[in-house]
Amino acid sequence: MRHRLPPLNSLRLFEASARLLSFKNAAEELLLTPSAVSHGIQSLEDWLGTPLFLRTTRGIVLSEAGTAYIPVVRQALELLANGSASIANKQGLGQLAISMAPTFAAKWLLPRLHRFRERHPDIRIVIDTSHERSELSDVGVDLAIRMGRGNWHGFIADKVLNEVMVPVCAPAILERVRDLKDIEQSPLIHVTTVSEDWGAWAAGCGRPAPDRAKGLQFDTIQMAFEAASQGLGVAIGRKPLVNSELESGSLVEVWETVNGNTAYWLIGAESRADDPRIIAFRSWILEEAEANPA
Repeated sequence: MRHRLPPLNSLRLFEASARLLSFKNAAEELLLTPSAVSHGIQSLEDWLGTPLFLRTTRGIVLSEAGTAYIPVVRQALELLANGSASIANKQGLGQLAISMAPTFAAKWLLPRLHRFRERHPDIRIVIDTSHERSELSDVGVDLAIRMGRGNWHGFIADKVLNEVMVPVCAPAILERVRDLKDIEQSPLIHVTTVSEDWGAWAAGCGRPAPDRAKGLQFDTIQMAFEAASQGLGVAIGRKPLVNSELESGSLVEVWETVNGNTAYWLIGAESRADDPRIIAFRSWILEEAEANPA
């Protein structure tokens, strides 16, 4: 017998929005944008043919239909989660999918991941480094490693690594950037997808932020490192991600280090905290981080 089902991902959006009575707070909890939550709710309302929320000047409230529907959705999600966990436990620990930035995966995680596999051979790790950031609300994404300041509403967050920033360049151009004035007058390499870059480092040195428009811009940290190693300018090196380039000599430190205000955090849903796969990975990565600080 075929069942006509609503868009399933929108049910999680509806449950969080109904519980928090806020699209914005639901978006923060699910690591989505408010627009994505709003569109998901609208898709569910279109499918049902009735509004689930009443939009007011003070926010949202459940409609009559929404009030009747929310206990059904909560029961369905709980049954699905419990049933899935039961099957997974019978088959072994199974798969663990983790979303993270590509440079963190390549520079820090992958050189250490063999130790996790040796310790937990029954857990299959899947790494998602797509530019269109996968969210914990997506199907198959269990954990995420994100840059931030620890304000992860509705999630369990463990600080993995602090970030230490230092200007770096190719050895061939080191003689041209011996002091702060030389650095500021050099072509600067910027990363457009990070919250802290040259402006944060300059502030830590008591200097004004440089003009991003005058330098080169890249969307990944790794591309910035590559450009700097080719002698195209000076980039912000981020320890520990830049450590391999510093050790190989392809990049050298130009000036003093500044501790970043953001850090790498392991983010997981509170409802999944007792998942044995998540417990195993959280324990291992925090152990690795303690042994290998920036």
